[in-house]
Amino acid sequence: MSTRRRTKYVLEGLYAAAVDVDWIESEMGWSPYLSLEDAQKLDEVREALRSGDLTRASQLGRVYQLTPVAV
Repeated sequence: MSTRRRTKYVLEGLYAAAVDVDWIESEMGWSPYLSLEDAQKLDEVREALRSGDLTRASQLGRVYQLTPVAV
């Protein structure tokens, strides 16, 4: 079993958060996968962005504001 550090992006409304998580790779079962803690961290970031709590979201990842582009 090995782990690799990866960045997952969570999009919610006009915000995005880049969250560092560990991908777990294994010969058994589904692979790659996240630890329970990392999956919960992604859920927490999503909920923080959804509720507008950018302070909390920024404690867990890098937060960006998305700007729509008119074409």
